[in-house]
Amino acid sequence: MADQYDIVVIGGGPGGYVAAIRSAQLGMRTALVEREHLGGVCLNWGCIPTKALLRTSEINHLLHALDAYGFAADNPRYDFAKVVKRSRQVASQLAGGVKHLLKKNKVAVIDGHGKLAGPRTVAVEKDGKKVAEVKAPHILLATGARARVLPGIEPDGETIWTYKEAMVPKAMPKSLLVIGSGAIGIEFASFYADMGAKVTVVEVLDRILPVEDEEISAFAHKAFTRRGMTIMTGAKVQSVTKNGGGASVIVEDGKGKVHEISVEKVISAVGIVGNVEGIGLEGTKVKVEKTHVVTDGYGRTGEAGIYAIGDLTGPPWLAHKASHEGVVCVEAIAGKNDVHPIDATNIPGCTYCRPQVASVGLTEAAAKARGHQVRVGRFPFIGNGKAIALGEPEGLVKTVFDAKTGELLGAHMVGAEVTELIQGYAIARTAELTEAELIHTVFPHPTLSEMMHESVLDAYGRVIHM
Repeated sequence: MADQYDIVVIGGGPGGYVAAIRSAQLGMRTALVEREHLGGVCLNWGCIPTKALLRTSEINHLLHALDAYGFAADNPRYDFAKVVKRSRQVASQLAGGVKHLLKKNKVAVIDGHGKLAGPRTVAVEKDGKKVAEVKAPHILLATGARARVLPGIEPDGETIWTYKEAMVPKAMPKSLLVIGSGAIGIEFASFYADMGAKVTVVEVLDRILPVEDEEISAFAHKAFTRRGMTIMTGAKVQSVTKNGGGASVIVEDGKGKVHEISVEKVISAVGIVGNVEGIGLEGTKVKVEKTHVVTDGYGRTGEAGIYAIGDLTGPPWLAHKASHEGVVCVEAIAGKNDVHPIDATNIPGCTYCRPQVASVGLTEAAAKARGHQVRVGRFPFIGNGKAIALGEPEGLVKTVFDAKTGELLGAHMVGAEVTELIQGYAIARTAELTEAELIHTVFPHPTLSEMMHESVLDAYGRVIHM
């Protein structure tokens, strides 16, 4: 006989494990099926270990800029094996924490690959053998996604890397080329550049970080170029030919000129595809578009009793979006009356490069395209005392308001620690605050957050320190 649960979650990433815990808190008997690592790609091979690596590269940058702070050190150097080891230890520690939380909340964790196997049924296999069959009226798919592969540029784990190989290299490459300038590509480009590699970034669109506000993208582009990165936009990788010492990459730039670039490693960071295969969707009414499952605002699919969240579904493909979706989904299943569909424009996006990039809401262009008359405010880091004291005068805070209502339509930031600051604007968006509340809020001095206030003031002709 199959074990009976109220809900079965397939996938233990940031969407799945959070949904399972919330489900258990709501009194539902819950099972979680995970075939590899609790915490998923984010915790084990993405969000968390990359931040550990980026922290190391930030320290390396500071060690080579000690003179600006009155220090001197001869020949600062690093042990790359220890750098990678620390990153893996951080991931391992947090994975253990997820296991503890699931146990604490009495979630049954089943080790194996989960697959729909008929009405209200999930079959679980491990190493090709069936290990369990569980039943539930509600089955939540949280199987995540994997790196998209370009034809002819298939990763081999040696010369052509995905994010996974880029996180655990055997040695520090002297040169590399990154295909794609989204958050993943730019974070790795920033890490390796700060560790001393010669880095080239190739982006097929006309600007890097294409989901960000154009002004922020342009600012980041100039900052990366000043650091010594080569940025090629409107460019396409035609081929990658592996040789004994690395790879020869043929790139056509935006003007039609062809370049041959020799590098030790290539990182392919050109997006993701949903893990829709092998989970039993055949014969169901679950709709899949461009490798991602179609859902409504509560995670419901076209098949009654089947739900989906996270990277398996639509954008933005962010861990915190997956977690929130999981909570919304199970609370709706539990019949809570105060559940609201997630508003994608209220989800902040963060890129942990140097300088950092963060945003929430609509870009200036998107706001205008939707018919808004806008007021735009800006404030540069160079006008902020804390930024100058930190030695981080490079950056910009930009706010976009509806000129008629005062609604904060969007906020966009580039500079030190903006990934920590953006939550202030995210709260303002969620609380539906206008410029009036933000203007009358007292921001502490001296802090970087003062720039958030000044940007709002600038949008209304009241800026003080500029």
